[in-house]
Amino acid sequence: MAPEDGWVVNLSKSPAAGGVSSEKLLVHHQEKHFTASNVVRDVIIGVSDGLTVPFALAAGLSGANAPSYIILTAGLAEVAAGAISMGLGGYLAAKSEADHYLRELKREQEEIIAVPDTEAAEIAEILSQYGLEPHEYGPVVNSLRKNPEAWLEFMMKFELGLEKPDPKRALQSALTIALSYMVGGVVPLLPYVFIPTAMKALLTSIGVTLAALLFFGYVKGHFTGDRPLMSSFQTALIGAAASAAAYAMAKAVQAT
Repeated sequence: MAPEDGWVVNLSKSPAAGGVSSEKLLVHHQEKHFTASNVVRDVIIGVSDGLTVPFALAAGLSGANAPSYIILTAGLAEVAAGAISMGLGGYLAAKSEADHYLRELKREQEEIIAVPDTEAAEIAEILSQYGLEPHEYGPVVNSLRKNPEAWLEFMMKFELGLEKPDPKRALQSALTIALSYMVGGVVPLLPYVFIPTAMKALLTSIGVTLAALLFFGYVKGHFTGDRPLMSSFQTALIGAAASAAAYAMAKAVQAT
């Protein structure tokens, strides 16, 4: 039996599966891949900045011997401004990505109409990179040429490496980043609500924020595929370094 014949048999009915059709195999097979990468990325951006920036600000103001209510007021103002700024940045980034996709889609569509043979040759070149021979990818090229929509989608994905963006992506990104920033930003400021002495509030804020950074880093590592403990340590280290730098700078300015 030729290799290609065996491959066709495997796609239709596999002996190992007891003659079960590929359709039934796909119905019963559930792959556990994590697909919400965009949302997770937005949450990571928002929470990590939210935990770090207000924490560093509060530490710096505490180093300047500002009272707790001043630190709390300044911190909440920074959280509000930071959430708006970060959310706007997320919106503009996602909107630019969508606009870029539409521009390339139009350009690729025009090329398929103007130079179809060249575009078909590009399909053949792409498929050959996966080890397919001319007699194998020839029918695929011909099938795509008969289906312009599938042809265009194929070229966008495999030639340009572009996925069609979700039309709601820009607004979703803005809201996710902004809300995540606010959630993260409130954590280092909470001690200043209940503790009137700035230095005591700072010590409590350090403990609370470092615990939050460790937990967030662990969760981030779990979802992104990194080692959770290493991710936890790195996240906490970055936050601690930022706050220490702000505190030292405030002390240096105060000493001059």
